[in-house]
Amino acid sequence: MNSTILCPWRMQVHHVQQETPDVWTLALINHDFYRWQAGQFALVKIGNSDEMRAYTLSSTPGQSAFITLTVRQIEQGKGSGWLTRDVRPGNDIWLSDPQGEFSCQRHPASHYLFLAAGCGITPIMSMCRWLHAQRPACSVQLVYSVRSPQDVIFARELSAMQPWLTLTIIAENGATQAMLDGRLDRARLAALVPDIHQRTVMICGPEAYMASVQQDAQALGAEKIFTEQFTPVNEVAKEETQFTLRSPMRLQGGTFPSGWSLLTAMEHHKLPVAAACRSGVCGCCKTRVTEGRYQTRSQQTLSDTEIAQGYVLACSCYPESDIALA
Repeated sequence: MNSTILCPWRMQVHHVQQETPDVWTLALINHDFYRWQAGQFALVKIGNSDEMRAYTLSSTPGQSAFITLTVRQIEQGKGSGWLTRDVRPGNDIWLSDPQGEFSCQRHPASHYLFLAAGCGITPIMSMCRWLHAQRPACSVQLVYSVRSPQDVIFARELSAMQPWLTLTIIAENGATQAMLDGRLDRARLAALVPDIHQRTVMICGPEAYMASVQQDAQALGAEKIFTEQFTPVNEVAKEETQFTLRSPMRLQGGTFPSGWSLLTAMEHHKLPVAAACRSGVCGCCKTRVTEGRYQTRSQQTLSDTEIAQGYVLACSCYPESDIALA
């Protein structure tokens, strides 16, 4: 699908603020009425290309002076590189409608536990602001994992929200006296949140982190758990197994390593595929698989009939054998 159609909202960059050594916040002005919910994300059109990437709207509706995107610069990342190195105040960028179900406004509760790692704090910061202003009677606890103290995003704002916000920061390296040292594990989570079974748990961060803490939260009795995939899935091959990808456009097939998503394999072999959010939400990369085994991580926009016919979201499809496409 054309990026111009998906990203109809023109935003002007007001200023850019560095948050940590590798994270920047872009403050945007939109002269039309742009309605979003705390915790949602938007697709961003990358420069003059038709490529798009998904970024959290880190600002809070009704609370923030600007619409903001908080972006970690990823080495060789086309989207993050353009946003953090090339975009300047006064430039225009184009956003999609707000998207996603990862919002406290969609999952109301009296007790929340937010679990964040790295840039996963961005939708949770948006929700904390909103709850602080709109639902101050809520009990909100946040456990935030970072690599080092200098990697704490929104440090001053988080500190200012205490004691309303019960905040724990865990630093893997060089923790200060105000932080815990090491990593979050099940025993530590149980000690920090003894009433976890009463809380709505919302998790955002790298995929491995989310999978681990979700499993721990479930084991400790949490029943309402919601996750948001913020960073791209790690698509480095876990082993040397090679699969073959065939399509009517490539009958001889091309190889790709296990661990790659179908989208990565299709793009590598220059097969036509539209990709926007790359997180199983927008549905742009819908593709039909006629042969092969695979696991899927999202089927959000697919009907039961389409799933039965072999349609997948390529960004969320992980082959486990050779694959043939329609």
